[in-house]
Amino acid sequence: MKKVLLLWFQLLLLLPFHVAAQSGQDLRAELQKLAWQTGPTNGTITARAGIKVPQGFVFLDSQNTSRFLELNGNPPRPDHYMIAPENLSWFAVFSFEEQGYVKDDEKLDPDALLKSLKESDADGNDERKKLGMQAIFTDGWQVAPHYDTESKRLEWGTRLRTADGALVVNYTSRLLGRKGIMSAVLVSSPDTLGPDSTAFKALLGGFDYVTGERYSEFKQGDRVAEFGLAALVLGGAAAVATKKGFWAAIVAFLGAFWKVLIGFAVAGLAGIGSLFKKKKSGP
Repeated sequence: MKKVLLLWFQLLLLLPFHVAAQSGQDLRAELQKLAWQTGPTNGTITARAGIKVPQGFVFLDSQNTSRFLELNGNPPRPDHYMIAPENLSWFAVFSFEEQGYVKDDEKLDPDALLKSLKESDADGNDERKKLGMQAIFTDGWQVAPHYDTESKRLEWGTRLRTADGALVVNYTSRLLGRKGIMSAVLVSSPDTLGPDSTAFKALLGGFDYVTGERYSEFKQGDRVAEFGLAALVLGGAAAVATKKGFWAAIVAFLGAFWKVLIGFAVAGLAGIGSLFKKKKSGP
């Protein structure tokens, strides 16, 4: 059952979206309509957390992030928040999952986790073939899973390879809180993931939960998550699917699977780096 769960969650994560073609001029015009918050400022991420937005960066609230995702060919999503450099060469999307306090006393074994992911490739690709989709293989860790006990941050980067040799890199940070997990997904090109992830992690230094929501403020009686750090890498909800019901877990996880392929939207943002300069300079 565990293998089947992993197979289906991996399959769902890789289902493609149809990205509507849009001219650069039209995209620029629509982006200019968004309520961009330019740094330096403080971005509010739900009522639970916030992030410092430095000069040269921009932030979108939930409503405007939903529209931004839609403009890039993805389903609009409530309660998601975006931060990016002004040239939109990369961006990161935040969302919170209220799944309880995740105990962080589990030791991660990157080799074992990678083996679990790779073992699901064959069966997963059989299912993809039935759906008329090309095979995708787990190539390895771009960044091995690692947890920082001080910042309470779990991070990893998975390198995936399509049948025609194209590489896709998914980079995820999970920031543990008292009542759940803040997911911060970096959307970047594989070619620039190195410098982009460095800038992204520097920004995360300005992230913090509000008083009462921090991991250190856990109290007896608070809800405790039914999974640990390793399960977060393998899918999170998959770890409790047998208790909740397999399809219930599938449906719950569908809300996040756009995050993997949204990275392909970055290419569509090329050439609009002057968006904010034009707005600032005025007529």
